[in-house]
Amino acid sequence: MTQQSAFAAPGSTAPHSAEGPGSAAAPAARPRIALVGVHGFGERHLANLARLEASGAVELVAVADPNPPQDGKLAGAVAVFATLDQLLAAGPAPDVVILATPIQTHAPLALSALAAGCDVYVEKPPVASMAQFQEVAAAAEASGKLVQVGFQSIGSLALPAIRRSIESGEIGEVLGLSAQGMWLRTKGYFKRSRWAGKRSLEGTDVVDGVATNALAHAVATGLHMAGAHTVADVASVETDLYRANNTQSDDTSVIRVKTAAGQTLLCGLTLCAPEQQNPSVTVHGTNGEITFFYTEDQVVTTTAAGERRETFGRTDLLENLLAARNAGAPLLCGLADTGAFTSVLEAIRTAPDPQEIGAEHITWEGEGDDAHPVVHGIPKLIERAAKAQATFAELGVPWARSLPPVRTLELAGHTVADYQDGSRIRTVSSPRPYLHPVRTLAGTVVTDHQPLDHVWHLGVGVALQDVDGVSFWGGRTYTRAAGEYVWRPDHGTIVRTEQRSPAGQSPGANRLAESLSWNGPDGAPLLTEQRTWTWAAAGSSAWRLTLDFALSPAGDHPVSLGSPGSNGRHQGGYGGFFWRLPECSGATVWTPGATGETNTGEAAVHGSVTPWLAWSGNFSTEKSDDGADASTDASGPGHGSASSGGPATLVFVASEGSTDPWFVRVDGYPGVGQSLAWDAPVIAEPGAPVRRSVSIYIADGILGTEDVETLIRTQGDNS
Repeated sequence: MTQQSAFAAPGSTAPHSAEGPGSAAAPAARPRIALVGVHGFGERHLANLARLEASGAVELVAVADPNPPQDGKLAGAVAVFATLDQLLAAGPAPDVVILATPIQTHAPLALSALAAGCDVYVEKPPVASMAQFQEVAAAAEASGKLVQVGFQSIGSLALPAIRRSIESGEIGEVLGLSAQGMWLRTKGYFKRSRWAGKRSLEGTDVVDGVATNALAHAVATGLHMAGAHTVADVASVETDLYRANNTQSDDTSVIRVKTAAGQTLLCGLTLCAPEQQNPSVTVHGTNGEITFFYTEDQVVTTTAAGERRETFGRTDLLENLLAARNAGAPLLCGLADTGAFTSVLEAIRTAPDPQEIGAEHITWEGEGDDAHPVVHGIPKLIERAAKAQATFAELGVPWARSLPPVRTLELAGHTVADYQDGSRIRTVSSPRPYLHPVRTLAGTVVTDHQPLDHVWHLGVGVALQDVDGVSFWGGRTYTRAAGEYVWRPDHGTIVRTEQRSPAGQSPGANRLAESLSWNGPDGAPLLTEQRTWTWAAAGSSAWRLTLDFALSPAGDHPVSLGSPGSNGRHQGGYGGFFWRLPECSGATVWTPGATGETNTGEAAVHGSVTPWLAWSGNFSTEKSDDGADASTDASGPGHGSASSGGPATLVFVASEGSTDPWFVRVDGYPGVGQSLAWDAPVIAEPGAPVRRSVSIYIADGILGTEDVETLIRTQGDNS
C-alpha cells in the first residue's frame, strides 16, 4: 500500500468543496484527521479518536511521530510518518491536524498545517511567545482555516451555568477571582523529555512551567471566568516566579492579572505541594462565592443559604471543532480567545528567571526519580495569596524576592522597622501606610500584615472602619441596619501627600513626619492627617516607638469618626491606632490594677482604660499556619540580618489623661489597639483636629510588671 492510498480515502469529497450545478449530492465524507505526536498526551487523543471513529464521526488517516507507535496501536489503514512535513508531502492534506507535540513545535507545525489548507487543533499552550501567537493568528485568517486550542476545561457546561449564576446576583458583586493549583511533580517528571522544565532550549523559546503548562488550565479557566479572552481584554500581568526543583522554569508562582474590565485574577500555583489536590477557580462575591473544580466539572456555590454542589457535562473540543467546520458553530476555545492566556505566557517568558527557593524551606520526599520537593506551608501560603490578592513577595514570604520599603527606621545600626506606603494593597483592604516588619533590637519580628484570618490587617498604623460611611479599615463593614458585617463598596485609601521635616531636624533624624489624605472610593478627600513617628533607644535591649496623629476634616463640614462599636457591635469598638501581632506562643497580656495587682487575660483587659498594657510571649521563626517566617527580615540585603526569633515584650503606653479603651484580641487573633470611638462616634470639627498619641516599648525577653514600670519610669512616658 502506498502512502497516498493509505492516507486518502478513494473517492472522498473534501468537506469544503462545492458540488457542480445539477450534480447529485454526494454522501458527506467523514473528516480526515491526522495526529502529530502519539505519545504522552497524544495517547489521549488516540483514545478519543478511536471513540469518534467508532461512531462514524471521523477517520484517522495518518499519524506523525519520530518515535512510531507500538505495533497494533493503530488500524492498518493509518499511515505512519516521522514528521508532519512528510505527512503533508504524501498528500492529499487531511482536513484536521491535531498537534500534541512539545511546546516549542506548536507554532511552526501549526503554520505548516494551515499553509496546507488544514484546520488545526493544537494542545496547550498554543504557542511559546506573543510573536508566534500573532503569526499563527495571521496565517489562520489568511487561510480561512480554524485553530482550536486544547484547553479542555473551556468545554465544560459548568462555565455558562456559572456565568448565569453571577449575572443573577446570587453571590452579589464580584470582588475578584482566584485560581489555586497544588500538584506535586517528581524528578522523573522533569526527565521525561529534553524540553521539560526549560524556559528555552538551544535558543528556542519553550516557556514550560507551572502556569504555562502543568497548571495552565487553572490560568486559562480563570481568565475565561473573568471575561478575559483576547489580548485586548488584559490590562496588566504581574509575575512572581520561583522554583524548588533544579530546573530553568518556575514550579511555584503567583500570577496576578488585571482585566480591561477591572477584575483581578490571582493565580497561586505550585508543583511542590505535600499532596495532590484538585485545582480550582473561585469567584469571590459580596454575598458568597462559586468554586469550579474544573478537572471534575464540579461547581460548589456557597452563600448564606448554604452550599450547593453540581456536576456538569463537557463538550469535547475536537467535536466542537468538527461542528464549527460543518455547521459554522462558534469555537469554544479558538486561537483568538487564548490571547489573554498568551499575554500571561508572554509576561512569564520575558520575566527574570525564577528565583530558587532555599533548601531550608523545602523537604524532599521519596527516593530517586520518585523524589519530589515540598515547599513548607505552601497550601496556606497559596490560600493567603488568593485571599489577599497578593504575591508571595508582597506577603513577605521568607524565600520570596525582597521588596524594598519606602523607608527603614534604624537605631544604632539595627533596622527596627520598615515603612510601607500601602500601594500594593488590594482596594477592598483599604490601602494605607503602615509599619511592617517591626523588630526588636535582636531582630525578632513583632508585627504581621495581610494574615490569612484578616488580610486587611496591616502591621502598625491608623485605621477606622466608619468615616462618614467610608471604611478605612478594610474587609466587611459592620452596620447597625444589618446587625452584622456586610460587604460594601465603601473602601477608602490613605495616601501620603507630603513628608515633613520638623524645624531644626534633618530628614534623617529618628522622626518621620508626614501629611496624609484620607480619600473616599471616588478619590475625594474626607480627612487630612498629620502623622509623626519617632523612635529612640530605651536601654540595651529595648526601644521606644511613638505615634502622634491628628485628624481634621478635609472640607468645611464636621466628619464623624466611628467604629463597629459605635454602630452597635458590642465591645467591637476597634479603630484608631492598631497593632497586628504575628503568631505568639505563651502569650500573656496584662494591665496595672487599681490596687497594685494586675489584670491579666483578654477578658480582663479588653475595654479597660489604664496607663499601659503589656503583651509578652515567644515569637517563633516560623508561623504554624502558613509557613511564612514571622521573624524574617523582609527589607532585603543591607537592611539588617535575619532574625532568630524568640521571646519579646511589647508595652503600650497611653498618653496622659487618655480615656480611650484598649482593644485586645488574643485567642481569635493577636492584636492590640486603642479605641478612638469605643461605643460612640467622635466628631472631627473644622479647625479642631482629633488628636491621639501612644508610645510602645519593644523589648527582647519576657518582662514582668516591675520591669515594665521601671522601663516606663526610667525612659519617660508619652505625656
